[in-house]
Order: sequence, then structure tokens, then C-alpha cells
Amino acid sequence: MIPEPNFPAKPEDFVGRQQQVQTFRQALQQGLTTGRTASFAILGDWGVGKSSLMLKFADVCAEPSFNLLPVFVSVSNDIHDYLRFAESLLDKFTEALLSKSQIPARARAELRNWRLKGVHVGGFDLERESQRLFLSSGSSLLQHTLKEAWKRFLTTSALKGAVFFLDDLQNITSISKADLALILRDQFQSFGIDGLNYSVCFSAKSDYFAEMKGLAEPASRFYSKIYLTPFSSDETEQYVRSIFAESPNVLPCKLLTDWLHQKTLGHPYFLAFICRQLTLEAAASLDIGRVERLWPAIFEQLGREKFRSDTAQLSPKEVELLREFARLNEGDLTVHQLGPRFQREYFGRLAERGLLVRTARGRYKLYHPLFRAFLQQRQ
Repeated sequence: MIPEPNFPAKPEDFVGRQQQVQTFRQALQQGLTTGRTASFAILGDWGVGKSSLMLKFADVCAEPSFNLLPVFVSVSNDIHDYLRFAESLLDKFTEALLSKSQIPARARAELRNWRLKGVHVGGFDLERESQRLFLSSGSSLLQHTLKEAWKRFLTTSALKGAVFFLDDLQNITSISKADLALILRDQFQSFGIDGLNYSVCFSAKSDYFAEMKGLAEPASRFYSKIYLTPFSSDETEQYVRSIFAESPNVLPCKLLTDWLHQKTLGHPYFLAFICRQLTLEAAASLDIGRVERLWPAIFEQLGREKFRSDTAQLSPKEVELLREFARLNEGDLTVHQLGPRFQREYFGRLAERGLLVRTARGRYKLYHPLFRAFLQQRQ
């Protein structure tokens, strides 16, 4: 297997996260018993494997023992209101249904013509290109259409429900995080009350719920949260073995695991990147001495492909702030420690880009030691 750091792992190549996968399996099993599957929020920083875990979850849903319809949606930032969001979900829902071989031929023909035209909701006829009405119209559209789909398509094909996987929910900025989480909670909670086994699983940055208070707290409690962190040393070893299991010229796996874990701290993206470069050299013998000699060239490639793009669109002041982080400390720093030269807005913008990680109120750190090494190298 050749790692692909810029793509999520395929379910058949998925490694690690056994506890999280088992938790999800238990939730699906309980949902089959109660008719209400729990909803999940997968939270974590950039590159830690949220999309890969969601794809694995979607694959688990499709197993014969669960027979749930996985609906995978990559959330884009061009969604301007909840009605458009609802339409996107229903588009993917229809595509997912059509992909299921167990849909009867008659239902499949009906489904191809089922394009959400003239859906009557609360006295309105919602045509796909009609004028956007109000925020709640998206909720009404989903409620009506998925209830109709349950009767016409899911029950006739023996599907036991559907899970909507929403990847990178934070990309929707036209609706506040608190409002969107609350709308989704109300939407999918109502499905459970109506006896429809629909649930949602979304991924987002680790701080997605951090500033939600008051009315949004019920939304936060609704989701079973999975906070993803980098791989443990055991998971790193599992990953390394999966990559080099059939490479007779690679040094003993324990040595390579220790070296990789020390370099990456178990960060899945950096593990995949370095292992990809090492697989290109695996035709020759790779002992620890040769891996060390290859490291400067690998790090230079990492700088070209990842770190330079991280900083390419930043202002000079933002780059200066990152270099101050690299120069002053290997841990986190407070806004006040960096003095009045940098406005608070810089910290928030860099955290939004994933280059700084907010560790507490007013405290930040660089997102990875390899990024610090890159910045120090360019001082």
C-alpha cells in the first residue's frame, strides 16, 4: 500500500481508532433495537483523520448486520442558507439510494423521477429553483421529504435507516455554529420521535462547540462527541506495519515505528507523507542510518508541498507572529506574552487557518513541531 497523505484513507486500508469504531458499532446496534440511532460529532484539528474515520463509519453502516444507508456529504463553503443545505443533503440521499442494489426495480424507476418538485410544505410549493423563503423552510423540506422517502423507498427495500455524514461542517459560515448545531439537533431529534431511524454524524474542528452557551447547550449534549487526537505509539506501529508489511528491504518495524513517532508525534498526515517518501526508497535496503540520511530531503519535500502553502497567503505580520512562536517556546503562549505588536485578530485568523491551535482562553501553540522546525529553518 502506498500512502496518500492528501486523501482520506480508504475503509479497507483504515488503521487504528479501534475504540472509536467499536463505540460507533455499539451505537448502531442500539439504534436497531430502539429505532433511534445516536448522532455523532467527530472533532479534531487539521490532518488528524476525521474524514478517514467518517468514511470508515459509513462503511460500517453498509455492513449486512446493520443495513443502514450511509449518505456522505462534503460540506462546501458556498452554502448560503439552510434551504440550500437541505437540498444538498437530499441530492446526496437520492444518489445513495440509487447506488443500493437492493432497491426494487419499480422503486428505482420511481426514485429516478423523484426530484423534489412540487413538494407541498406548510402551504408552500417548494420548487428547486424557487425563491428562498425562510430558514425553517429547509427544515420543513427535509422533514416532509425524508418522511415520504421512509415510506416509499427505505421500508420497501428493507433498509433499516440512514446516517448522514457531513464532512467539515465548519465550512458553513452563513449560519452560526450554534444555530446550525441546534437546527440539526431539532431536525434529527424529531425524526426519532416520528419513528424514522435517521441520524447525523458530522466532522468539524476541535473547538466547534467551545463557544456555545445558553440555548445551544441542548444541541451540544445531543451529539456523542469523538475528539480525535494523533495516533498513539501502538497505532503508529499498526500503521507502519500496514505500509511496510510486504517490504523485505525495510528495517525492523519497531525501529522504524519509534523513529516515525518521534518525528510526527503520531500525526496521521505527517505519518502518511513520510511513509510515502520512504516507500519510494524501499526497493533498496532501508536501515535506520539510511532513513536518517534521507530525512533532510524528505523534510525539504514536506516544506515544498505543505508548509510553504501554509504561509503563502499570509500577511507579513502573520508570518512574523508565527516566527515569534517558533523562536520563543515549544509549548503554548498567551496573547499577552507576545506584547502589543500583534493584534488579537491575528491569533484568531491563524487559528481559523489551522496554523495555531487554541489550547485555552487566550493561549495558542503552533499546530505541529515539524511546522516549528520549518519556521526556525527560515528565520
